[in-house]
Amino acid sequence: MVVCGDDGLAHRLAAELRGVYEEQVTLVVPPDRRIARPPVVGRARAASAALFDRMVSAAVGTVGRTGPPGQPAGPATAQRADGERVLEADEPTEAVLAEAGVARAAALALVYDDDETNIRAALTARRLNPRLRLVLRLYNRRLGQHIEELLDQAAALAAGDGAPGPDSGMEASTTVLSDADTAAPALAATAVAGTSRVVQTEGLLLRAVERPLSGEDGAGPSTLALLSVGEQPPLLLPGDEDVRRAAGRQAVVLEHVSSPTDAESAAPARRLTGVMPLASLFSRRLRWSLAGLVGCVVALAVTLWLVTGIHPLRACYITLLDLFAIDDPAFKEPLGRQILQLLSALVGLLLLPVLLAAALEALGTFRTASTLRRPPRGLSDHVVLLGLGKIGTRVLTRLRELNVPVVCVESDPEARGLATARRLRVPVVLGDVTQEGVLEAAQIHRARTLLAVTSADTTNLEAVLYARTVRPDLRVVLRLYDDDFATAVYRTLRAAHPNALTRSRSVTHLAAPAFAGAMLGRQVLGAIAVERRVLLFAAVDVDGHPQLEGRTLRDAFHTGSWRALARLGHPDTSLDHVLEKGDRVVVAATRRGLAELR
Repeated sequence: MVVCGDDGLAHRLAAELRGVYEEQVTLVVPPDRRIARPPVVGRARAASAALFDRMVSAAVGTVGRTGPPGQPAGPATAQRADGERVLEADEPTEAVLAEAGVARAAALALVYDDDETNIRAALTARRLNPRLRLVLRLYNRRLGQHIEELLDQAAALAAGDGAPGPDSGMEASTTVLSDADTAAPALAATAVAGTSRVVQTEGLLLRAVERPLSGEDGAGPSTLALLSVGEQPPLLLPGDEDVRRAAGRQAVVLEHVSSPTDAESAAPARRLTGVMPLASLFSRRLRWSLAGLVGCVVALAVTLWLVTGIHPLRACYITLLDLFAIDDPAFKEPLGRQILQLLSALVGLLLLPVLLAAALEALGTFRTASTLRRPPRGLSDHVVLLGLGKIGTRVLTRLRELNVPVVCVESDPEARGLATARRLRVPVVLGDVTQEGVLEAAQIHRARTLLAVTSADTTNLEAVLYARTVRPDLRVVLRLYDDDFATAVYRTLRAAHPNALTRSRSVTHLAAPAFAGAMLGRQVLGAIAVERRVLLFAAVDVDGHPQLEGRTLRDAFHTGSWRALARLGHPDTSLDHVLEKGDRVVVAATRRGLAELR
């Protein structure tokens, strides 16, 4: 396996492949400017790797460099104590990829933070090895779909097959993933208590929620995890006996397995779109004024019909003429008709300022539609989202899909997420969250959750600590890269505020399993965060798996490792169905459990 990247995701992905799946890994990183240190995967091994990194960095200028004097030095290669091969290079050029062994590799992950760098390297790698399994990190989803089709087609033509796949005998495939898209659902679900976490594929919808187990919950595949109690760690994919003994314990439960259409019908009917609703053009007071005037006109028309006995439509027509002062004076008409004409003229005078106010309000609304909204005064029970970078933008979109009210806080007026917030008409507070008054402007004292996803760990922590001084019981979710730091922060905040929910999440921690699964050729459908651990969902073919073939859905599981949930294409299948060749099942698994199913 070859992993190329320039930030923490590359290090964590390499650690995932090496530590969980025991793969041989070559890591290609820029020299002397690693953005984040490698994640901890075993204390002793991490310590030795860190020491070895410092030795390599000190010797980069004299060891492993090739090339004549005066020319750019070639990539520096080193072998870590844990068996990982590290190749230092500025860019993934053809020479660097060849040195990394792409021509002989089974899979290549390109996880640079720049889309163009990943695409350029993917095109080069596909030429070097048509059968290479490619995994790309792209933020642009639409471009990613086209690139995926292009690279698969190029692989098929180079190998002389019609298309890559099991029938063609070709294993090459291209998978385009986004760390933001992978992590956003978990971050949004953590921020909203009771919000379902959803994994969807091929007409099947899996929804998991956190709730205490009751006596009516039987053993079976519905219980995915038992959450931690005190110092007792969480238990993923518990056995039947564990579930029976855990009545009253907080758990992650699979609450719903059905087709997406059922979920869509049960979802909130109101969805926020980019189209401005008519009611938002006019204030409530103005709408009531217009309704009152319409009622007066109807009452005058009905009275005229009753007094004069003319046709109701003619009565309405005459009333409108009187209203706009374009009818002749009723000199020779009965007294009742004259009084009604005067009243209609009076209503017409009242209508003029209302129409002017409506025109001014509509003009002001259209003029401010392209600007950022301010939080309404009476807003409450909302989520305060800090940071509108690529992660924050995806989280914002996810929260609005769930119909959750959001107020965003962003310090950069040119942030990429401001356009999305403007399109979704989400209130935004521009300012540095570390400055006094910014969180107050976001109505933090009436919010349900503070979700801090800026790229600076210290900024996220400072915002959370300040918010807790305003609201000690506030639910907080903060994005922290460093695992040791995140664990220390989590335990300290939980000890200081035992009655408040505290969660720390790492985007690379949530995204790495999906990238690793794609490199190994498995279809990883999604991931659910269970405190500091991750539960993966994958589609697995029953054929060739003795752990699955010949067993029922109820019995196809290994406690603490993996569990079969449902057959793809047959969402209503009984748990007593015997799995056979040709079936494809959705499996919930831990990282190591998914490796066992290879």
